[in-house]
Amino acid sequence: MRIGVPGETAADESRVALVPPVAEKLVDRGHEVTLAAGAGTGTDWSDTQYSAVGCDVVESRAEVFERSEVVLQVRALGSLPETSIDPYRDGQTVIGLLGPYNIGDETFEVLAERRISAFALELVPRTGRAQSMDVLTSMASVAGYKSVVMGADALPSLFPMQMTAAGTVRPADVFVVGAGVAGLQAIATAKRLGARVRAYDIRPAVKEEVESLGADFLELDLETAETAAESGYARAQDETFYRRQREAMTAAVGNADVVVTSAAVPGRTAPTLVTAEMIQGMDAGSVVVDLAADGGGNCEPTRPGETVEYDGVTILGPTNLPATVSHTASRLFANNATNFLDNLLEDEQLSVDVTDEIVDATLLTHEGTIRTPHRTGEIDAA
Repeated sequence: MRIGVPGETAADESRVALVPPVAEKLVDRGHEVTLAAGAGTGTDWSDTQYSAVGCDVVESRAEVFERSEVVLQVRALGSLPETSIDPYRDGQTVIGLLGPYNIGDETFEVLAERRISAFALELVPRTGRAQSMDVLTSMASVAGYKSVVMGADALPSLFPMQMTAAGTVRPADVFVVGAGVAGLQAIATAKRLGARVRAYDIRPAVKEEVESLGADFLELDLETAETAAESGYARAQDETFYRRQREAMTAAVGNADVVVTSAAVPGRTAPTLVTAEMIQGMDAGSVVVDLAADGGGNCEPTRPGETVEYDGVTILGPTNLPATVSHTASRLFANNATNFLDNLLEDEQLSVDVTDEIVDATLLTHEGTIRTPHRTGEIDAA
């Protein structure tokens, strides 16, 4: 089977969908891997390294599309801010982060007309069998780590407590809002750096996980019986709930040196959890890292992709943190994507079984038919 990696076109995207150690395994199994020259440059994988494991490196992205049966991409279609559809061939299979909630009708129609089988990895279900294919979880883990590193870098004081001849330095107070994969990784990283950590999530079931990492769980006097969806994501709430939640969180935010927020709703605007009034209660020099910035942000003054100074507080709104740890993120992505591809193969040949729950959940178009993304209204606290 011919597998192609055309590389990424987004200005802020440095990841690549396949790295040489993973590509080598595909080549050893008899697959032909074609890669556009320079596709791995942003991850420090050279064309020479790809060639050394048996990949065919070609000069243009167009040639990759022409030669491939299966195309692996990190971001495509609705996951890019402004893009025209790539030159997919009739009958091709596309696997990657496709931005299923942002794809316009015209793009869906083109994909269906060309009989493209388009798989959106954002929609991989959170089940045990799909765990090795779960790109969102892998990337959220990277983002959670990097969010705390960014927060520590921006904070004008140390994270760990230090007792010196010049005096005692108290540990930084970190408050993590949302204890999904990213939030838990943020908690773990902050603890490793020596901070004192508190966390909050609308799902009471995650309290044990938070405390197992050495953090304190903030319990609010709110009704939380219907906050967890069957998928494991948090369920979106109405504005009354969020208003009461913000009121109860005000003190915790005001006492924090660094706040990390990570609640996003697929296909919808992220809920506002940290208001401008809360920010005003924080000490000057404090930092907020808003992991939901791409969806509008959990922090009211957040601006996606920008750093904002508000009442003496630095508010970071990164929109693609995994790309800033591109080497590790690409390796994880490549493993997830090839595990997903393996699930589609039978005797090393492509076989799309729409009765498979993973295939059914992720397949947007197939054999000329437009299919609907399945998951809406859940908070991706990853």
